[in-house]
Amino acid sequence: MPTLSEVEAVARGAPPPPLDATDRERIEDARAVVEAAIASERPVYGVTTGFGHLASVRVPPADAARLQINLLRSHAVGAGPPLEEDVVRAMLLLLAGSLRRGYSGARVELVEMVVGLLERGVVPVIPSRGSVGSSGDLAPLAHLGLVLIGEGEATVDGERMPGAQALARVGLEPIVLSAKEGLALVNGTHLMAATGALAVRDARRLVEAAIVAVALSLEAFKGSTVPFDERLHAVRPQPGPGQVAARLRELLAGSEVVASHADCGRVQDPYTLRCAPQVIGAVDDALRYVEGAIERELEAVTDNPLVFPAPGEAPGTGDVLAGGNFHGQPLALPLDHLALALCELASFSERRIYALLSPSYAELPPFLSPRPGLGSGLMIAQYAAAALVNECQVLSHPAGASSIPTSAGTEDFNAMGALAGLKARTVVASAAHVIATELVCACQGLEFHRPLRTTPPLERAVEQVRALVPRLEEDRSLAGELAGLAEALRTGELTLAEREVTV
Repeated sequence: MPTLSEVEAVARGAPPPPLDATDRERIEDARAVVEAAIASERPVYGVTTGFGHLASVRVPPADAARLQINLLRSHAVGAGPPLEEDVVRAMLLLLAGSLRRGYSGARVELVEMVVGLLERGVVPVIPSRGSVGSSGDLAPLAHLGLVLIGEGEATVDGERMPGAQALARVGLEPIVLSAKEGLALVNGTHLMAATGALAVRDARRLVEAAIVAVALSLEAFKGSTVPFDERLHAVRPQPGPGQVAARLRELLAGSEVVASHADCGRVQDPYTLRCAPQVIGAVDDALRYVEGAIERELEAVTDNPLVFPAPGEAPGTGDVLAGGNFHGQPLALPLDHLALALCELASFSERRIYALLSPSYAELPPFLSPRPGLGSGLMIAQYAAAALVNECQVLSHPAGASSIPTSAGTEDFNAMGALAGLKARTVVASAAHVIATELVCACQGLEFHRPLRTTPPLERAVEQVRALVPRLEEDRSLAGELAGLAEALRTGELTLAEREVTV
C-alpha cells in the first residue's frame, strides 16, 4: 500500500509500482465472480442495472459493456479549470491501487492501462469542479476514464491533445471496457484522497517552517524563551504543544541575542510569541488527525458494488455486495479541518509580520526599512499577507456543512469532500506565502541586532532564506522572490535549520 510520501513522489514524477503476480491473481479471482453474475442474469447494481435512481432498471447482458461506456460519457460533465498535473497523477496512482486489491471486478488489462498512463506520462485533463464527494468523485473520474477509452483530453509533455492522440503518442491502445469496469473507474474517492495526501504533506513541512519563523521572530523581537520551559508544558500534557516547545528550546539554546536582553524588564510578549507552542502545537495535532484519515484511505477500496470471491471455492463463486464505501465523509471532515488548521497557522504568522513592521516594538525601524520614509521597506508585504489570510478565513468555512441531495433523492446526503480538498490545497499554498513573508521579515529584523549572533541552526536558516531573498537595502519588488521561497518551503526543496545528524 502506498504511503503519503510515495503518493507525493509518484504525483511529482516518480514511476508507479508495477503489478505483481499476487495482484493479478486477486484481480482475476474477482473478475470471475463478475462474469458468473452476468451469465446468471441475476440483478447486480451497475452491472445488470442502471445507476443511482435508475438502479431498478434492468440492463440485458448483451448491453453490459455499452452501459459502462455510457456511464463515462454521461458522467464527464465537470466544470472549472483543470486539476494540476500532480493531483491527476496522484488520482491515477490511487485508482490503480484500489483496483489492484481485487475487490472491484475489473480485468487485469484495465489496471495495467491505468498504470501505463503513469509510466508514460499521459495526464488526463480533468475539470476541477463537479464532484459532490459521494458515489465517489464521479465527474472527475469519468473525465479520467474517457482517456482510457481514447476519448476526452490529456497532456503529454505539457502538450494538450485529444485522448486518442495522447495514447497513440506514447504507444498505447484505447481499452474496450467490459461489464462493471466503468463503474469501478468512477466510483471512488480518489480526487479527495489525492488532494488531501498532497496538501497534508505540504502542510507538514510548513509547520516546521513556521516553528523556525517563530524562533527567528522571537530573536528579532528580543523576546523571552521562558514560555517554552519544559515544566510549563509538562503540566498540560497536550502532545503537539510540548513538542513545539521542545523544538523552540532546541533552536534557541545558547543564543547571544537571548543573553543580551536577560534583564530587560519586559514581563510578557504578545500571544503570537508567548503562546506559539500552544497554537502551532494544536495545528500539529490537527495534522496528525488528517494524516491518519488519509493514510487509511490509501489502503481503501471505495467503489461499489464490491466483489468478494469465496476462498477455496470454484472460480466465479462469491458475493457481489452493494454498499457505501464511496462516501467521502471520512475524508471531508479531515480535509475541512486541514483548511482550518492551516488558516490558523497563516493567521498566527501574519500577526507577527505586523508586529515586526510596527516601530513601537523591539526598537526596530519602521517597516524594517534601512531608510524609513525614502523607502517603504516591507510595508506592503504585510498587506499581501493580510489579503491571503482573509482568503484563507473565507475558505476555512467547511464545505461539508452544505450537503445538497442528488440523483432524485437516492443520494440524499453528500460529503462535498472534493471541494474540501481543493480548498485545503489553496489554503496550504497561501499559508506558505505568509510564512515565507514572516521569515524574510524576521531575518531583516534580526540583522538590525548585529553583531549579535543567534544560534547555529538559526544562522543557517538565515543563510538559507537569504540565498533566495537577499537583504532589503533599497526598495525592490519582492513578489518573485517571496513566491520562490514559499514554493521551496511547501514542496520540501528547502528545509530550514535541519537537525544535525550525530553518529
